[in-house]
Amino acid sequence: LTQEEALDSIGKNFEILLLLMGMMMVVEIMSKSGIFQWLAIKVAQVAKGDPIKILILLSLVTSICSAFLDNVTTILLILPVSILLAKRLKINLMPFILVPIFACNIAGTATMIGDPPNLIIASAGNLTFNNFLFHVAPIVIINLIVLIITALLLFRNDFNVSNELRASIMDLEPNRSITDKSLLIKSCVLFFIIILGFITNIVTNIGLAIISIGGSIILLLLSKKSAEEIYQKIEWETLFFFGGLFVLIDGIGKIGIISIIGNTILNFTHGNVKLTSYVILIISSIISPILGSVPYTISFSKVIQEMTQSMNNAQILWWALSLGACLGGNMTTIGAPANIVGISIAEKADVKINFLEFFKYGFLVVLESITLSFIYIYIRY
Repeated sequence: LTQEEALDSIGKNFEILLLLMGMMMVVEIMSKSGIFQWLAIKVAQVAKGDPIKILILLSLVTSICSAFLDNVTTILLILPVSILLAKRLKINLMPFILVPIFACNIAGTATMIGDPPNLIIASAGNLTFNNFLFHVAPIVIINLIVLIITALLLFRNDFNVSNELRASIMDLEPNRSITDKSLLIKSCVLFFIIILGFITNIVTNIGLAIISIGGSIILLLLSKKSAEEIYQKIEWETLFFFGGLFVLIDGIGKIGIISIIGNTILNFTHGNVKLTSYVILIISSIISPILGSVPYTISFSKVIQEMTQSMNNAQILWWALSLGACLGGNMTTIGAPANIVGISIAEKADVKINFLEFFKYGFLVVLESITLSFIYIYIRY
């Protein structure tokens, strides 16, 4: 690639970078109010200290946050509180670490902004926020229900807690977590407006990046926080990582490898769009946990772009890629960014989860998720 072509690779996908940057700023400012810690403690008290109910409700909170925030931020905010609650109840920490991670990756698949691969898919396939809600969210909800049921069966012997320990949870004061009530109100209102903007952008034609960055700037002004302080919390490494991948994948595309892969799959499926979607779903769920969901999605989105030029009703291929790449990320410790961050947090809590131990549970979760997704695609399309 020439220098101009390399920079153009980034420029074509610049909306993704701005969208991520804006949401990172919004989440960082929101976290200053203590809302996420308050929410986790409140959930535990609503469950009245029952570890089963706590795990279910924490999974639901994680899922909701993950669908509208980035997965890494969700794990950073929720997992420490989840571990704290498990320690207070003196029970096995494993389900309170693994289930939120798995739920985070599954729920993030439901929306365009929930998981980084979906941002890439949206850009490559010209898909909207509402497209993901309509086509992907239904199977995500089913997968979450199955995940919770599976977790309760796998860890059913780890939820015995004395009444005294349950009472200790009720003694926690969630309101102490709220450090800035004014900021809490401002950030929640503005966050709701941003999400509303995402949902209605198909009507307003306002770009998602403009909504995200515009909302973050307004919230920054309302919060009266130091711009430098918030900028330092932006995950710049992630943004530059994306930028580098955009260049790399355009380079691979220019060599012609992507066309060869696409033609090989089309020759195998004889251009049958449904069969092709099955192949993409399975391949994605196997390769993304090895390469990582983000670099894999960037690479394979080029393959699908090649395929869609010669196929009708090919939008289904994007949903197969989304489900395969995002759900498949639960299989290994390196499959998704949330996995790496979650394991790091667990180590700080003196819980070491090695590759094989994570794989043992992750493989089962991915097998269930991909099987259900296969059935979903067969029935719906």
